[in-house]
Amino acid sequence: MSEAARVQTEFAEAARVAALLAADHQSAERVARVAHDIAARAARGGKVLAVGNGGSCADAVHFCEELTGRYRKDRPPIAAIACSDAGHITCTANDFGFDRVFSRWVEALAGPQDTLLALSTSGNSRNIAGAVEAARSKGARVVLLLGKGGGTLAEAGDETWIVPGDTADRIQELHMLILHSLVGAIEHALGVA
Repeated sequence: MSEAARVQTEFAEAARVAALLAADHQSAERVARVAHDIAARAARGGKVLAVGNGGSCADAVHFCEELTGRYRKDRPPIAAIACSDAGHITCTANDFGFDRVFSRWVEALAGPQDTLLALSTSGNSRNIAGAVEAARSKGARVVLLLGKGGGTLAEAGDETWIVPGDTADRIQELHMLILHSLVGAIEHALGVA
């Protein structure tokens, strides 16, 4: 197979899984529901806390900057923070173990008006599970973006997407599609879109 043919196969697989997500009307309804809830919580002083490992961490950061900065329209910033601080992560991993890097952060920052948005391509990340438990203990809402059948986290969210795809890259592409759709829907719920 030529390199161009291999790349074309990648494009076709990305389009296939995106079409599966687009055909899932419950996902669109979930975006609207989560966006309305985040907008309502933001209006009451709530914030979004986002966590993920590796590429999912980068996606969490991207989501939060779309909220604090801007997406498609100028609007007031929406409070959102991704757990990506190297000092926190390395200190906590050193002192408590890597499984606690997100739970300690959520324990420090979450409150009952907040939303934890957690990304895991496998649904089996122990540090994500710890963040979910910490968010619950603080009364925060839990939104999960998962893959590969949802893993151990499949039933752990107040709202959960388990996207199609067999590899982390395809799953992350769909997670970002959901995140961008979610930001647009949040703006619309706030009356700025």
